[in-house]
This record gives sequence, structure tokens and C-alpha cells, in this order.
Amino acid sequence: MYKFLVSAAVAALFFTASSCDKPVSFGGNDNNPRKEIDLTTKGAEFVEMGNSFAFDFIDRINSSTEKDYIISPLSMQFLLGMILDGAKGQTADEICSVLGYGAGEVAEVNDYCLSMLKQLPGLDKKTKLTIANAIFVDDGWPLKDQYKKDMAKYYEATIDNLDFSNNAASLKAINGWCNKQTNGMIPKVLDEVSPDMLCYLLNALYFKSQWSNKFSKDNTREEDFTYESGSKGKVSMMKQTGEFKYSSTDVYQMVRMFYGNGAFSMWVFLPNEGSTVADVTASLKKTGLEKLRYTHAEVDLWIPKFETKFSKKLNDLLSEMGMPSSFDGVAADFSLMSDYALCLSFVRQDAIIKVDEEGTEAAAVSSAGMMKNTSVGPSDFVVFHADHPFLYLITESSTGAVLFAGRYSGK
Repeated sequence: MYKFLVSAAVAALFFTASSCDKPVSFGGNDNNPRKEIDLTTKGAEFVEMGNSFAFDFIDRINSSTEKDYIISPLSMQFLLGMILDGAKGQTADEICSVLGYGAGEVAEVNDYCLSMLKQLPGLDKKTKLTIANAIFVDDGWPLKDQYKKDMAKYYEATIDNLDFSNNAASLKAINGWCNKQTNGMIPKVLDEVSPDMLCYLLNALYFKSQWSNKFSKDNTREEDFTYESGSKGKVSMMKQTGEFKYSSTDVYQMVRMFYGNGAFSMWVFLPNEGSTVADVTASLKKTGLEKLRYTHAEVDLWIPKFETKFSKKLNDLLSEMGMPSSFDGVAADFSLMSDYALCLSFVRQDAIIKVDEEGTEAAAVSSAGMMKNTSVGPSDFVVFHADHPFLYLITESSTGAVLFAGRYSGK
């Protein structure tokens, strides 16, 4: 159940509901009216495409681990968007394909990401949602000016130069940024900083909100819980009875719980007997959230109180999804990012979620390391002002024989 809860939390926390959705009941929200995101037609298409990416991402994570997990598809979309902006040719086309976007739609992706970045945090006064992007660059190995302008304009990314040969100081800066942007939930994403890297790209997502209908702590009890293996254990189970949005299929039951003013919600998909979490994700990949139909129902709701942490390197998963060129030092083309960009060394995500009677707190950091192409490295920066007398020589290169020598004193 932990696995389907996390999958549902991801879908709920990081996707917008359709405009026709009306919350069941919120109460006390006269000063906190529900808002909705205003998107262009292309932006609305990207939401649907993004959901397809999300369920593919969820399905592959679900298949790759037997542990409980928490991931953020939206955080990964922002990170891949920043990477896409620096890519060309086949490398760019593959990233677009993985995200579900059309080839050559980089400008539209930028506009969509900016719109989500601007609008998502302000939808609910009772929900704290922050989205932050950053790029840390090894000093002396510059990014291209246009790339930096695009990162600042469309992703509001901070770009800082660090000395990657100073591991301690660079780690302090990068991990410190992650700690700050996730309110201390993810204090570290890197164990070391490599001087082989051109830059580290990061997206941080932080979410904290209260249930619209909170659970009473007095009703929380230790209850039996049956694992997928069939064995049983005990969990701390939250309980309440009330009206919720509800749906059932031959694969699962679904209950939708809202936060704050209803701008955000958690969808919980409970596999039916004979079905698994994998069956649920497969079903959602086919239908998507936008086609899911539900009714209002009086529900005797039991949900575990839990905390989950998860961290995973995603190179193989993203390659299998369709972007292998990005990790290939020969095939990758990130020349729009920097003259010195070679290929991605790694992409990873660290995430955490806490669910209790009051609500939910969750955070994710998606990170990537871009390797340097040292064969075209920048020259050392020097200052040479010939503003006083100097000696000069004219030599033959192969032997070093001096053909001429002189002094210039300005006379």
C-alpha cells in the first residue's frame, strides 16, 4: 500500500486538476478561494504529455525497486527542461521524446515551465509550494550567454561559479542550497564534487499542506497491514468517515483527498484482490487521470500514517525511456549550453514524504552532472600589459635557434 500511496501522492501533488473538478467540501475558505492555472492551448497539451511521462516514470520506478518510494515527475520535468535547453540535434530530439513533447518545441517547453513555475506556488494560501532551480558551474569553464539568459528568464535559475577543485567549499554550497530549498528535508544530494564536471544542474520542489478534512489523532490506531508478499505487519492507521470523491474499476478503488482550498489533492489507488501496484500503474498509463470518472461517496477511510525516503540514480532508466545519447560522450550534443559541455555524467532524484493526521509534507531534488570536454578547455586567464621596456626574440620553432633578438624601450 505504501507504493500506491506514493504514486498517488506524486500524481496529486505535482499535477493540476481539470477545471471542471469541484472539491467535495472545504469549509472556512472564503478568504482562500480555489484558483486554477491559466495555460495556453500548447501548455494544456504539455500537461497531458507530462502526465504520460509521469506514469511511464512511475511505472519504471515501480518495476525497478521493491522498496517503498517517493518521486517527483514534475521536478524531473523541470530538470530535463533545463538540460534540453542546452541540447541540439538527436540529443534534443531524444529528450523531447522522453518528455512527450514534439521535436523542436524547446521555446514552447520554456514557456510552459515558466507558466507552471509562476502559477503553481500561488494556488492555495494553506499550501506552501516552492520550486527552485540552480546551476553550479566550475569557475573558468563558462556557460554560453544565451543559455544563461534562458535559464534566468524561463526557470528563474540562479547560476553560481564555484571552484570544483575545492571539494569541501563546493559541497557546502550545493548541499546547502538543497537543504535551504527543501526546508531541511533533503540536506544532502552529493557526497563529493568532481573537477571533471562542467556544472551541476538542480531542481528543488517543496510541498506542505493541511488536509481539507483532517484526521483526528484520537482515531489513529495500530492495525494489521498485509504486504504484497502476503505476510502481515502492524502500521499506524489514520481513520475518518466522510464524503470523498471515489472511483472503482476491475483493477483498483480510488479515493481523492484534498488539501487546503482544493488546489491540490492526493489520489489513493488501492489494488483490488488479485491486482498489484504494477497493475494500477499499467492501468493509469492507459487511461491517464484526465479520463478517470468518479462519484461522491460516503467513505469509511483508513490510511496509514507514514514517512518514506527514496534516492535513485536514473541514467539507465532515462536511457531506456529513450535518451541514451545524453550519456554518451561521443553522441551527446550540448553545445548550446557551453563550448565545454561533453555529456551527462548522472541524473538522480532524492525525495521524501511525510503523511500524518494534519496533512502532507514532501520534497524532491532532481540533480544532474554535466561532464567537461577538456580537449577544448579554456586557456588560463592572464594579464599581459607591455607598458614598460621588454626584450623580444625571433626563433626557429623546431630547433629553438634565435634568429633575432631585441629590446623595446619605447624610445
